[in-house]
Amino acid sequence: MKNIVLMASGSGSNAENIICFFRDKNILCNFHIITNKKDAFVLERAKKLNVPAEVITKKQNEEGVLLDRINELKPDLIVLAGYLLLFPAEIVALYPNKIINIHPALLPKFGGKGMYGSFVHEAVVAHKESETGITIHYVSEHYDEGAVIFQAKTPVVVTDTPLDIANKVHKLEYEHFPKVIEKLLND
Repeated sequence: MKNIVLMASGSGSNAENIICFFRDKNILCNFHIITNKKDAFVLERAKKLNVPAEVITKKQNEEGVLLDRINELKPDLIVLAGYLLLFPAEIVALYPNKIINIHPALLPKFGGKGMYGSFVHEAVVAHKESETGITIHYVSEHYDEGAVIFQAKTPVVVTDTPLDIANKVHKLEYEHFPKVIEKLLND
């Protein structure tokens, strides 16, 4: 049975989607959710799904608590699903090609510190992009710079608002992220 640590800072809709995907396919996995925010809605989703979850704050992260906890959990894969902190370099070094992230744009465009959620979609509109999408990539010690695993695209029309783009991107995330995770676990 595979151990998957899901990291999220907010709503946790991708985390829930991933868990439901694996459960619907009867693929047995141990999931564990870690968030850096005490009020993150992902904690409510974890309760509803009966998945263990915990808060490890940014300060605790800096003190090595996250590293210790990850080592205790012995994950086969660490999945950043809306986790907004830079992932610690020491964990990246210990788990090469075992930490992945999803980004709501076609990297290398619109990546880096501060480029998440609506900020990305607003930038896509401001730059009059004709397409956007998602990038699933390995995590490195820098924001959004790890090797690309998978990308999916969606068209952007001139009337699209950032919210329209967010909805298109979410559809791609929900469709592809669990499948890529399943493939990585099987490889």
